Amino acid sequence: MDTSLEHLDVVIVGAGLSGIGAAYRVSTELPGKSFAVLEARSAIGGTWDLFRYPGVRSDSDMFTLGYPFRPWTEAKAIADGSSILQYIRDTADDPRIRERIRFSTRLVSAAWSSADARWTLELDVTDDDGAGHVTTGRRQLTCGFLYLCSGYYDYEHGYEPSFPGHESFEGETVRPQFWPEDLDYTGKRVVVIGSGATAVTLVPSMAEDAAHVTMLQRSPTYITAVPSRDRFSDVARRHLPAGMAHHVARAKNVLFTQAFYQLCRRRPEIAKKLIRTQTARILGDEKTVEANFTPAYNPWDQRLCVAPSADFFKALKSGRASVVTDTIDTFTPTGIRLASGQELEADVVVPATGLAMLPLGGATFTVDGQPVDLGDSWVYRGLMVSGVPNLALCVGYTNASWTLRADLSSRYVCRLIKYLDRNGHRYGAPAADGAMKARPILDLTSGYVQRAVSAFPKQGDRQPWTMRQNYLLDAPTALRGNLAKDMVFDAPAPPAAPAPDLQEIHA
Repeated sequence: MDTSLEHLDVVIVGAGLSGIGAAYRVSTELPGKSFAVLEARSAIGGTWDLFRYPGVRSDSDMFTLGYPFRPWTEAKAIADGSSILQYIRDTADDPRIRERIRFSTRLVSAAWSSADARWTLELDVTDDDGAGHVTTGRRQLTCGFLYLCSGYYDYEHGYEPSFPGHESFEGETVRPQFWPEDLDYTGKRVVVIGSGATAVTLVPSMAEDAAHVTMLQRSPTYITAVPSRDRFSDVARRHLPAGMAHHVARAKNVLFTQAFYQLCRRRPEIAKKLIRTQTARILGDEKTVEANFTPAYNPWDQRLCVAPSADFFKALKSGRASVVTDTIDTFTPTGIRLASGQELEADVVVPATGLAMLPLGGATFTVDGQPVDLGDSWVYRGLMVSGVPNLALCVGYTNASWTLRADLSSRYVCRLIKYLDRNGHRYGAPAADGAMKARPILDLTSGYVQRAVSAFPKQGDRQPWTMRQNYLLDAPTALRGNLAKDMVFDAPAPPAAPAPDLQEIHA
């Protein structure tokens, strides 16, 4: 063991929504522990600092996407990206958090030693002297517990399908993940390829200035209209203190979201009818609903998209935007020719074709010299990996606000570290019996999940090896559940010898 390296009790990777929340929990629930937050980029915010495309926003209400310990006070319940980013920055301004963030520090690899009961982290650290001289060098530090809050998306590379004839297109192609600040699409014809959350966000926003925006989808997606403001929460905030109003609104939205999700999974035909009826009522065109908004799958086989204040549907109804359901035959110099023979003229094409998933932020891991094969591992309580000691992953919900599960994970990590200390253990790791039926970590049929699922740990068919998409069931387990179930710990350290009685020594 190299004792010259800096050692920390806890290292959190990522200074986005999850990482800042984790830093708050560690700083308040483990006040005696040393910790740091490693952020690969030079700014706080993660996704909300990186994504700058028009209209970027959350699909979840801020009473559940926000932290339970920091009330959301703005008017809109469905917030835009800049408001969410400011909310994260304001939370990080707490000196207990701000002083622990190390920017431009990327985790490259992590090696666990059971003999030393610690992780050795290999880091790429970028230094900028402010005069244009930027250098990157390797550094190391060690920690007792490693908590990865970097999400599961590849923020440097999106999913980029190959389009026939794309090289012949004479207009601009812009990827949402890397939106140029100087792009001017005013008065231009825009085609957005895709039908997921990014496309549903882009279309109404770009339609405000573009000549026309066409969303080209290969197949329909479920899109529901939701209010931008939460009237119940507005009333609660008028009559209750800010903290209490936030918790009441949060509880109401958790219950409503879970109820609708259960309806979708248990009575999909009823859910389909509700969504279809709402869409038809807004658009006033049953044929359009039949052609473009009737997916072949059940609700929540893939994520539902939301349209705050029905902005997406209003853009269609106004004529400023349209939807075409077809496949691409080839790009042409002036646009896209579809399989049906129709041609979509375009000055700007935006392939909103989804993100690429990346396990563990792209870092490599070893345990006692043996590489960790994530694809052959099991996920424990939705946050730990079988056979890997003192490591936790922050993975949010797919059917509700990410932060609901993220905060539970952070509180569980704090409970586990306290348990280790209280019982004299230095480390613990989940132990799977291998007799379980394997399922993907995310039970979604979405393309971005299916393309990468084999690289992630699998979930089992029994607790605590399943990824329950249910906050109401997860909360009691995370906050009061058995920390020793299916866990293996090192032997407790022997009790320290009592200090000698100096009077007896001198007697």
